[in-house]
Amino acid sequence: MFSERKFSRKRVKLHWLAIASGLLALVLFLAVNDTPQAETRPVVLDTVNEEVSLPLPSPTIDRNEAFWQIEQVRRDDTLGSLFKRMNIRDEDAIKFLMLSPDAHALNTQLMPGHTVEVKSNLQGKLLYLEYELDADNILVAGLTNNGYVVATKKLVLESQQVLKSAVIRDTLFGATDDAGIPDQIAIQIADILSSEIDFYQDLRMGDRFHVIYEAFYNAGEMMKTGNVLAVEFVNNGKTYQAIHFGDTSGKYAYYTPEGKSLHKTFLRSPLEYTRISSSFNAGRFHPILQRIKAHRGVDMAAPTGTRIKASGDGVVAFMGRKGGYGNVIILNHPNGVSTVYGHLSRFSDAIRKGDRVNQGDIIGYVGMSGLATGPHLHYEFLVNGSHRDPMKVALPTSVPIDDSLKSAFYEQSTTMIAKLEMLKQRMQLAAHSTP
Repeated sequence: MFSERKFSRKRVKLHWLAIASGLLALVLFLAVNDTPQAETRPVVLDTVNEEVSLPLPSPTIDRNEAFWQIEQVRRDDTLGSLFKRMNIRDEDAIKFLMLSPDAHALNTQLMPGHTVEVKSNLQGKLLYLEYELDADNILVAGLTNNGYVVATKKLVLESQQVLKSAVIRDTLFGATDDAGIPDQIAIQIADILSSEIDFYQDLRMGDRFHVIYEAFYNAGEMMKTGNVLAVEFVNNGKTYQAIHFGDTSGKYAYYTPEGKSLHKTFLRSPLEYTRISSSFNAGRFHPILQRIKAHRGVDMAAPTGTRIKASGDGVVAFMGRKGGYGNVIILNHPNGVSTVYGHLSRFSDAIRKGDRVNQGDIIGYVGMSGLATGPHLHYEFLVNGSHRDPMKVALPTSVPIDDSLKSAFYEQSTTMIAKLEMLKQRMQLAAHSTP
C-alpha cells in the first residue's frame, strides 16, 4: 500500500515537470520569432561635403609695430650687407645714409666688432640707428617728419671699479683671458711692473695676481677700460704691489704702498707686452749670415705695423736706412744713454731728425726691413757707447711723491690695499671650497 502511494506521488511530479518544460519551450519559441532578422544587404558608404562658416580671428599683427635689433659689424661688411642681415628694406633710408656727408662713417669706417643698433618695423622701415664710432662717440640717425637727421653724440659713460684675480697657468694673457680681464689691462700690468718682473721669462705656473681697474659703461654695457688703480702680483713667491696716484696737475704714476715711485726713466720694452724671439747674446748664430755674430740687443716678435714707442725722453739722432738694420731710428737720451730701433716697416710721420720725443711717443712701426727673417723689432740699449742687455739693465726711477701729497696718497693707498686683501681672501675661500 505504501509503495503504491509513493509511486503515485512520483507520477504526479513527473507530470508537472513535463508541463513546466513545455511552457518554457513555448516562451523561447515566441521570443525567437519576435526578434527582427539582421540586415543582409551590403552597406553603401557616401561622402557628404558641406561648407561650414567659422568665425575668423581678428587681425593681431601690426605691421607698423617697432622693434629693436643689435648687430655686430663683420669683416668686409658694407652698409648694404649689414642692413640685409637686419632685414632693413627701406630704400629711402639706405640712399640717404649712403649720400649724406654726416653719415660718411657708415660707408667708409665700418669697423669689425663695433655694434649697430636699429629700430625698425615689420615692413623693414628704418626708424632709428646708432653706430658705435669709438669708445666715446656714437653716430645716430633718426626719422623725423622732415626726413632723416644724422648727428654724432658723445656717450655718457658711468665709471666703475672692477676687481679681479687670476692665476698664471702659462702666460699673462692666458691668465687674464681665463679671468675675463681685458688685454688692455694685462698690458698695463706688464708695463707697471716691468721694472720688477720680467714678464717674458720670469713667470711661473701658480703665480697669481689681484687687480683693480676702471671700466666705463653705457646702459650696462662696458664700452672701454681705464687705468689700473692697484695691482698685487706674486711672482715666484715674492709679492709686488703698485698703487695708481696723481698729483694736482692731473699727472698720474704708480708707486709702492710706501710711496716709492715705480716709474722708470726708460720703458723696459718699446712695444706693448709681447714675446721675446731672440735674447741678448754675444755669441748668437746669425740665421741669415750663417755665422756667429754678437746680438747686442733683443728681437721682439710682433705683427707688421705694430706701434713702437720711444723708451725714454730724448732726441732723434738718426732716422733712415742703415745696413742690416734696415729702417732704423737712434735716440740720444740724457746721461750718455742711446737706444736703437731696427727693421722698421716705416717711420712715424710726426718726427724728423733732430726732434725731441717724450717717453711713450710713437716713433715707428714694426717691420722686417734689412736682414730679418720675419717681422720684429730689434732693440738696443747703450750706455756711453757700450751695449747693455735691455731686459736686465738697471733703470733709474723717477722722483718719489712730494711731501705735500703724501697724506692723500696714504689714504688712497690704504683703501686700495684693503680691497686687494679682500680679493686675496676671496681667492683663498674659492680654493678651499673647490673639491
